[in-house]
Amino acid sequence: MGFEFWMFLSLVYVSHFHFHGLSLAEKAPYYSFVHEATMAPEVSFYDYIIIGGGTAGCPLAATLSESANVLVLERGGSPYENPTKPDKGNFFPNLLDVSPSSYAQEFTSEDGVYNARARVLGGGSVINAGFYSRAEPEFLKQAGLNEALVNYSYQWVEKKIAFEPPMLQWQSALRDGLLEAGVLPNNGFTFDHIYGTKIGGTIFDGDDHRHTAADLLEYANPYRIKVYLHATVEKIIFETKVFSRTRAQGVVFEDELGKKHWALLTKDYKSEVILSAGALGSPQLLMLSGIGPSQQLKKFGIKVVMDQPMVGQGLVDNPLNVLLVPSPSPVELSLVSFVGITRFGSYIEACSGISFTPSWSRSVAKALAAILNQTEQSSTKLFQEGILNPESLLDTRIRGGIIFEKVKDPISSGYLELRNMNPRDNPKVTFNYFQAPEDLMKCVHGVKIVIDAVYSKSFSNFRYEILSAKALLELIVNLPLNQRPRHLTSAFSLEKFCMDTVMTIWHYHGGCRLGKVVDRNYKVLGVEALRIVDGSTFTSSPGTNPQATVMMLGRYMGLKILQERYFGKYRKK
Repeated sequence: MGFEFWMFLSLVYVSHFHFHGLSLAEKAPYYSFVHEATMAPEVSFYDYIIIGGGTAGCPLAATLSESANVLVLERGGSPYENPTKPDKGNFFPNLLDVSPSSYAQEFTSEDGVYNARARVLGGGSVINAGFYSRAEPEFLKQAGLNEALVNYSYQWVEKKIAFEPPMLQWQSALRDGLLEAGVLPNNGFTFDHIYGTKIGGTIFDGDDHRHTAADLLEYANPYRIKVYLHATVEKIIFETKVFSRTRAQGVVFEDELGKKHWALLTKDYKSEVILSAGALGSPQLLMLSGIGPSQQLKKFGIKVVMDQPMVGQGLVDNPLNVLLVPSPSPVELSLVSFVGITRFGSYIEACSGISFTPSWSRSVAKALAAILNQTEQSSTKLFQEGILNPESLLDTRIRGGIIFEKVKDPISSGYLELRNMNPRDNPKVTFNYFQAPEDLMKCVHGVKIVIDAVYSKSFSNFRYEILSAKALLELIVNLPLNQRPRHLTSAFSLEKFCMDTVMTIWHYHGGCRLGKVVDRNYKVLGVEALRIVDGSTFTSSPGTNPQATVMMLGRYMGLKILQERYFGKYRKK
């Protein structure tokens, strides 16, 4: 990487010690630099304006603040207002929360699949299943990232928020079942991406408390960063001159009361606007700002700053299919603790003892009753651990688990289009699940492995003999998991089962792809002072679960941007 970069990195260490060694850094949730957007001045100036305080935006902002003045604009609220709400037991209730202040904004794709988009400081790391696993080497090589700096950036993240999960009875039995099913070898605990079955990291600590990308703001220099919550960016402001490239100048954002604010870049030509709004938000905001397919922009009366037909294209969601397995034995509360990484392109993960809302519990009970020809009350006893305090988020805890199969690197891809000009609304999204037959075959193979693991000797204590594989498939077919039509043969044909019951694992990516919308340095092609650093640039989802790599990328690019700012153009990524 060159002598200059390592000299720069040593300066970062010195800066880090100065602000953290002297106890000037701040601990979540007591950040003095986080405010409601209503407190923002009408006009302000910064070296870097980051749109989105999510999984990439928080580490990016913390890094840039070490040597520059940074503004973060987050459209959601703080995960620290209710400290226990993001914790492990509230995983599904948070995803199913449709209130205006929820952490997750729901949407349904044009494919008829329910989905969610984070709107909270910390982004998807506040609402996901918590699994932490690094990307496969092929992903990093394809992106042109420097291995040494990648490892350093991963470690920077892991020091703050990554832990080794406990492996209790249910998770251990299923892991052993996967080994019996041939997902070999047993790789033990590792953050690395290795074929076989492995225990990965988690962002939940030993008390089941969630640690998120927002915690990485503890690394920030509190005197050089501002974070505004409930700040909805309406558009990026551009300067266009004859014979000059279009240049980002700043943004217009609106606070919760509807008042507009202008955040502008300082006169330093190295200052930048950086989009970190995710695979939906970043292409959506580019279009609302006038960069995108010109025909679509003109349809909404948006002034075309640059015709870029690839914005919104190449949007991919990894298909997810599941089995819900009631247990005759008590099960622990667990989210994803291990993963089976197959060689044919399928990832297998699981959770147990989780909480549903009462309406979802009734849906499962009715479906079980239909299959077993029992009363709803008796079938409820098969999976329900008990009703807790109705005022709690933990309404109903199931006695059993959910095992899911994710298709790796799907060939099928879709696109994103504007629904309207309101940045608060989700855009129109089509993923085209299983359009490519290769994706469908991966799913079929993966579901077969899941069934083999469920009916393995190792897992025998956690399944009912009365429930056949067909019954488990039929249970899923009968649940309202999506809005897609059902074939009569869905419980008999794994091809139909995959297509009819497909769901999301929330790992959608693309829309501003590397090489199509941004260059190798994540700069938007054809525009000055504008970058995109988030999952919208990915051509595939990294590793089994992307959050580790998204956070790493925030740190990585923060260091590269600072290097460029103080030492000129960096030679090689």
